[in-house]
Amino acid sequence: MIDVQSIVKAFDTVKAVDGVSFKAKPGEIFGLIGPNGAGKSTTIRMIMNILSPDSGSVLLDGHPLREDDKNRIGYLPEERGLYKKMKVADVLSFMAEVKAADRHAARKRAGEWLERFDLSDWRERKVDELSKGMAQKVQFIGTVAHDPDVLLFDEPFSGLDPVSQDQLLTAMLELKAAGKTVLFSTHIMDHAEKICERILLIDHGREVAAGALSEVKARFGTDAARIEFDGDGSFIDSLPYVRSTRRFPRWVEVELQGEDAADRLYTDMAGRLKVRRFELLEPSLHSIFIRLVGAERSGNNADREALNA
Repeated sequence: MIDVQSIVKAFDTVKAVDGVSFKAKPGEIFGLIGPNGAGKSTTIRMIMNILSPDSGSVLLDGHPLREDDKNRIGYLPEERGLYKKMKVADVLSFMAEVKAADRHAARKRAGEWLERFDLSDWRERKVDELSKGMAQKVQFIGTVAHDPDVLLFDEPFSGLDPVSQDQLLTAMLELKAAGKTVLFSTHIMDHAEKICERILLIDHGREVAAGALSEVKARFGTDAARIEFDGDGSFIDSLPYVRSTRRFPRWVEVELQGEDAADRLYTDMAGRLKVRRFELLEPSLHSIFIRLVGAERSGNNADREALNA
């Protein structure tokens, strides 16, 4: 288990991380989420002991990280790094052996991952021949090839197409099912919403929201509706029970406020638009992110107090 206790890290006069605490447990996927520059990567580097916290502590299974503990950890950094002139199979073997993995077992495991990610034909090719997305998948394989107990993924979906993103999401769920401790950082809320049990949302290095995803939604979310219609729906934005709207080419997502807001919206639209679809939604992590980070960055104390009421 990773136990992060009130860690602080400052660079000159800027606090990159300011009193962050959380626990990531075996058999779960923990999401460290927030906008770019929120302090996610700095937090992960302190977990890895690449950076030392100015105060606070990081414990692995109840003790400070020791040098030999690093062999139990797979770390995919935000800044990717593969030896470009090495062959794919060789660089994967090297990455596993650095972590004290058995050479034969690591090659076998890496080969299985290469096949799974449709990269078997590239195992004898040099890394610099790979596309950006292929190199990203190879780096993921290098992170898991030594079969670590703890996995830290920093923005792991960068550069991947939707099919490859789904492959990675599935792989992370399987690592969770195998009892691994999985922590990943992202600013893409859809990914966190799909696979995380618990999250920590940070901004400017500080906690904004934390807990089980269902609890965060219950506390900070509002009801919403997704509507497809024909006609001019610009009036929707000015309705008193509409908190906000997100418009797309063929539909609109409306964030509502008030117990009877959905009924009122449907009634008001029925007389003015041809409604082709009206679907009630649970609060999305995306909408919660926008509201919380927006209130935090606006510096509006009233907004923050209202959100935490």
